[in-house]
Amino acid sequence: MVNTTSIVCSTQGCWGSEKLRLQLCGGAVLHPTIHRIKCVQGVVKAPGQTGRISSVDVTKIPKAVASEFSTDEMPEARTASTYDERMLANYVPVYVMLQLGVISNDNVFEDRPKIERQLKELRAAGVDGVMVDVWWGIVESKGPKQYDWSAYRSLLALVQECGLKLQAIMSFHRCGGNVGDEVTIPLPKWVLGIGETDPDIFYTNRKGNRNEEYLTIGVDSQPIFHGRTAVQMYSDYMKSFRENMSDFLEAGLIIDIEVGLGPAGELRYPSYTGTQGWIFPGIGEFQCYDKYLEAEFKEAAMNAGHPEWELPDNAGEYNDTPASTEFFGLNGTYLTEKGKFFLTWYSNKLINHGDEILDEANKAFLGCKVKLAAKIAGIHWWYKSPSHAAELTSGYYNLKDRDGYRPIARMLSRHYAIFNFTCLEMRNSEQRADAKCGPQELVQQVLSGGWREQPEVAGENALSRYDSNGYNQILLNARPNGIDKDGKPKQIMYGVTYLRLSEELLKDKNFKAFKTFVKKMHADQDYCADLGMYNHQIGSLERSKPKFTTEELLEATKPMEPFPWGEETDMKIDDFEGVIGKLIRKLFSMFK
Repeated sequence: MVNTTSIVCSTQGCWGSEKLRLQLCGGAVLHPTIHRIKCVQGVVKAPGQTGRISSVDVTKIPKAVASEFSTDEMPEARTASTYDERMLANYVPVYVMLQLGVISNDNVFEDRPKIERQLKELRAAGVDGVMVDVWWGIVESKGPKQYDWSAYRSLLALVQECGLKLQAIMSFHRCGGNVGDEVTIPLPKWVLGIGETDPDIFYTNRKGNRNEEYLTIGVDSQPIFHGRTAVQMYSDYMKSFRENMSDFLEAGLIIDIEVGLGPAGELRYPSYTGTQGWIFPGIGEFQCYDKYLEAEFKEAAMNAGHPEWELPDNAGEYNDTPASTEFFGLNGTYLTEKGKFFLTWYSNKLINHGDEILDEANKAFLGCKVKLAAKIAGIHWWYKSPSHAAELTSGYYNLKDRDGYRPIARMLSRHYAIFNFTCLEMRNSEQRADAKCGPQELVQQVLSGGWREQPEVAGENALSRYDSNGYNQILLNARPNGIDKDGKPKQIMYGVTYLRLSEELLKDKNFKAFKTFVKKMHADQDYCADLGMYNHQIGSLERSKPKFTTEELLEATKPMEPFPWGEETDMKIDDFEGVIGKLIRKLFSMFK
């Protein structure tokens, strides 16, 4: 008689709700059998549906999880209405960015069947929602205040049909020229036309090269756009979005409005741009040499009693290293009174820019049950060099003795806005040693500062990843001290948005790993449609609090020790090969 032993091994660290049965015959592995847990979906009526999409009135929500296991093989399955309430406090929702060109340049929702299939796959995987760029260059392309929201309404209706929530980005920048940009979507043609006669409306480097990705903050208050300022254009756009998407807002479909504040939608200067010849890990260049910002700097220097001070002329070029420049090198200009004055002015201009536009966003969406958000870039290269050159050219005045991110978090807190940070997936060991990268320390510093200033803190991966190492790093940063089985952890991210939806993500092996990642972000709980169950209920947006003084913002530059961080996540994902390898090694050790 053949002695056959059956071993059931959880592979939840790899494939989510699955188990692997290895059958042994005399110590040899015969074959593995995979048992999957199936998801059943039901249908409910969506509340508050009005307007042009009145025919769209259903939202699909996952129901009970049914297992193919017998009761002696696994614990009793939960029903859809029962969760471990204490574990739900550890639940971090996961969103997925849609493709950049999901709405075409011609303002058409072209590939609905494909997107519908992909959205349903995301929903079945337990994803909470999706994020989409709402491009200024598409919606207001015909002329000033000529908005066409029809294609986006069709997309939002589909997202609602598929039972997903939505994060909407007010994308006031050009698509094209950044890492991962697969399509080109310029600013509105009539805006570019103004730039032909007045090229100083665009960010400009010291050599006079213009960057048409985003309007310079020097024109925030200049009424040169058919009588409107840049800030007024952004404000009108957001007001029109609210008016035309009011039914989706009332239905609770849209939960976040992320306000684009610069290139790639991030609150920063376009200091590192591939279209200008930048290559990683170049330090980048300051972007303040348009006539508007030059005039503002001259006025600021004169008011400070130094009319002789000029904008930097010794900060190098895009692909230089810090040591090769006078400004960022050993005992460089950045340490002098003149250098400190410039960097304070340069970074404060950025913070004031974000503050003013978020104030307009707050007024536009006042009373809506929605959160505002802003994205901050993860400039991790040269972080471990004394001058932090790449951060400084981007507008983040961050040094060992000066925190460049906590003032931004403080500003965001007055608007009840989410602080959304990037590069969550990156580890130091994966970076070039000569670039002195420090993504792990950067994330730890920035998230700690955000939590101290008390806006909600969320994040994204900077580059697409499909591997367990990337997912595990995101999981660690989302809950840096792990799960708290007695309730909500002291430090926990408000949400994570995965970059980006693609056919590559949906490939069998990649998607299995991603589904496991979602489950781990949810603290091994099933998808939860009720935001209140994990303390994410959204009330009506209140009016922004009073503006912080410059002194109050500068007080936040005082460096503080970051919160402690675990070495690795306690919800670790193992790739399938790793699970099998460990199991086989263990089995062989048993029979030695």
